[in-house]
Amino acid sequence: MHSNHLLLEEPIRMASILESSKSTFFPAMSRIVGTLGINSQSVETISACLKAGMSVARFDFSWGDAEFHQKTLENLKIAIKSTKKLCAVMLDTVGPELQVVNKSERPVSLQEETLVVLTPDQDKEATSNLLPINFSGLSKVVTKGDTIFIGQYLFTGSETTSVWLEVTEVNGEEVVCLIKNSATLSGPLYTLHVSQIRIDLPTLTDKDKEVISTWGVRNNIDFLSLSYTRHAEDVRHAREFLSKLGDLNQTQIFAKIENVEGLNHFDEILQEADGIILSRGNLGIDLPPEKVFLFQKAAVYKCNMAGKPAVVTRVVDSMTDNLRPTRAEATDVANAILDGSDAILLGAETLRGLYPVETISIVGKICAEAEKVFNQDLYFKRAVKYVGEPMTHLESIASSAVRAAIKVKASVIICFTSSGRAARLIAKYRPTMPVLSVVIPRVKTNQLRWKFSGAFEARQSLIVRGLFPMLADPRHPAESTGATNESILKVALDYGKSSGVIKSHDRLVICQKIGDTSVVKIIELED
Repeated sequence: MHSNHLLLEEPIRMASILESSKSTFFPAMSRIVGTLGINSQSVETISACLKAGMSVARFDFSWGDAEFHQKTLENLKIAIKSTKKLCAVMLDTVGPELQVVNKSERPVSLQEETLVVLTPDQDKEATSNLLPINFSGLSKVVTKGDTIFIGQYLFTGSETTSVWLEVTEVNGEEVVCLIKNSATLSGPLYTLHVSQIRIDLPTLTDKDKEVISTWGVRNNIDFLSLSYTRHAEDVRHAREFLSKLGDLNQTQIFAKIENVEGLNHFDEILQEADGIILSRGNLGIDLPPEKVFLFQKAAVYKCNMAGKPAVVTRVVDSMTDNLRPTRAEATDVANAILDGSDAILLGAETLRGLYPVETISIVGKICAEAEKVFNQDLYFKRAVKYVGEPMTHLESIASSAVRAAIKVKASVIICFTSSGRAARLIAKYRPTMPVLSVVIPRVKTNQLRWKFSGAFEARQSLIVRGLFPMLADPRHPAESTGATNESILKVALDYGKSSGVIKSHDRLVICQKIGDTSVVKIIELED
């Protein structure tokens, strides 16, 4: 399994490039977040997405009502049972998103070098020279010469479905703009983005709060994707809100960085959030094109060193309508993985794209190939140096487990955990082999009934690169000795064998806690 791992600095045999990609139980170490929607709602399609490698299902409330998303989620549950593939649920908020209001949903043609007026009067009909929007304060924040972008929701950047405008005049509450390219706005939802302008709207809107406290609570969401996160306070406010909603106090918050304001406060946001989503669609509008890759590399590095998942979006837009990605897109996916990204998030490609399953499959294959040439040695040294000395107890155990696994060429690292923290720390050091996280539930009681924890922790591992969770029998505590440990280990080994990652004579690294002592041990399997 590990003899195939090369470094990019080493010569790559041309013959190896021509070898066909081999399918495995785990399509790639990197994870894929798929947005479920109109073209990916059926049980059959979702089942195929899970088999292709989707480990997190994203539900985007910028479009569609709660009833539609609930039906999709019920289908997801059926698909999980039939495929026996664990999948986490992510709720994506709307946030302070500016939208064009086209109640008739008739196509609107915009001609280059003509004028169009943006008006907050939503009762007016959208035409070629008048576009109603859902924000009354636009005229107060833009000035002559500012750039405005309008595109289909989860736009692909195609010139026929997106338009650039230049502000020429502000007239009361209306904004007059010059159309810079011809386009046809068709479909129910178009978003508007003003480059590098602060929009004075709350990050967590009243609509978002309603969705979270109803749909989110009902479905025990694993992740909250906080759109348009601009300050660390946005994350703290969202966490305070979740803390009052029962089990959602366990929900992880992923800050979505979408504009320059979020970029300027990135370090503070990273400190507060559980993970980061680099929303390159909107960032690509706010930033000059030549700067986007620099932000990606810097942000992913910071996430890696903090041990928090980094998720990259907008990688294979063309697959919304095509069966194959472009060469640039395929390279972009690989570079995101080589940069250290944990997951790739697919939006329009799986939500309304024609080939959701094929997209997930191809992205997974590209990730797997990139992982083979990921320079783990350099990454490991950099991570250890960043942590510095003295290391914490857990950091020392985690890095030692990874170092030992690489030295003995172990096929897998097995980590017993109840909170998931130890397993995530091991994955932080990017071992070249899978980390099997055996999550052992804890028993809680409110004096009236028993309750097991552990399901959240297991599902939340599904966005971390290289981490593959399984739930253990709750009757076995995580800090036990003797026969119970052997019993749990046997279950983990059986799972590893059935999934094809463990074979006879393989060496394994086991990381567990016995009493107050953390232990890393190496075992070699017999026939």
